[in-house]
Amino acid sequence: MATRLLANIGELTTNDPTLGDWTPLGRLRDAAMVVDDFRVLWVGPNADAPDADEMLDVDGAAVVPGFVDSHTHLVFAGERSDEFEARMAGTPYDGGGVRRTVDATRRASRSELRDVTAARARALAASGVTTLEIKSGYELTLDGEVRLLEIAAEFSDEVTFLGAHAVPQEFAADRDGYVELVAGAMMDVCAPNAQWADVFCDVGVFSVDEARRILVSARDAGLGARLHGNQLRDSGGVALAVELDCASVDHCTFVNDGDLEALAASHTVATPLPGAEFSTRVPYPSARRFLDAHATVAIATDCNPGTSYVTSMPFVICLAVREMGMTVDEALWAATLGGARALRRGDVGHLGLGARADFLVLDGPRAAHLAYRPAANVVSRTFRALR
Repeated sequence: MATRLLANIGELTTNDPTLGDWTPLGRLRDAAMVVDDFRVLWVGPNADAPDADEMLDVDGAAVVPGFVDSHTHLVFAGERSDEFEARMAGTPYDGGGVRRTVDATRRASRSELRDVTAARARALAASGVTTLEIKSGYELTLDGEVRLLEIAAEFSDEVTFLGAHAVPQEFAADRDGYVELVAGAMMDVCAPNAQWADVFCDVGVFSVDEARRILVSARDAGLGARLHGNQLRDSGGVALAVELDCASVDHCTFVNDGDLEALAASHTVATPLPGAEFSTRVPYPSARRFLDAHATVAIATDCNPGTSYVTSMPFVICLAVREMGMTVDEALWAATLGGARALRRGDVGHLGLGARADFLVLDGPRAAHLAYRPAANVVSRTFRALR
């Protein structure tokens, strides 16, 4: 197996605190790294770099771990730009647009859905995403949700069943029946095609009790738990996520001090999704509150057609820094190792010894260029380990 030496790295961010400057980002300057097709083999000063089969001189560029996008909805048809325009003109977001995308997705063929999903996955990869999660949730029928999960699995090994994304129109008068369908027959056919289950637990969508019913069923089926929580109101979703040991609770736009204390004492990762605030014109949550409470924080694109049609992790980093009070280093950690923690992965999101060789060479000497140059694609090259 061939080895490759990356030489003359101006700034190497490893996210391994045992390396480099001993901060959480484990940063080395004037560094080098040796990888093979799968793993990181050596990290250290450029002057001490060992021989390798190949050498790539990055000429002072910064190198960072590949981004881990832990929350996306890539498999859908249609678009909802009219809703975006309406919100920019002052119409408040109420979470009610999912059914429009359900209608469009149900009408689309498998090949059409595969093609549009591939295009979105390519866009994320071009922005530096090397690991991503993909949810279902835009068909809300037994066969339809299986179809979406099968397509998602072509692009990711982190696939999430989101049958509880909304109550479909045909169950509008029987929401209890739909909850039982998701927790029962739909879970049975979807669980073999997924690693995770998720519920949109919020005002007007699924209640805390309904979400608990579905996620307990998912746990019994062998799936890990995730949760959309507290996007629209302080609705109890964060507390439920901690109660059920969910890997992450995502959005967290409205949280109370008790939520922060519970998150800090748990293994549940808080994942603000600033693209949603950008697209819905809702005030951004303060990331400082989470960080100061010592909660673990990730950020993700939330790529979806209604509230965050975002395929750029650097853009999300910019929003986290400019609008949520994060430092650049905090946002970078949240977009890499934070995302890995939200997926309960120890092999990605960092460049410590033995980590997957997923990394980015930036068009700039420091990782700060990810936020310093908004709207520029500062990811010069993306390296993704063989799976």
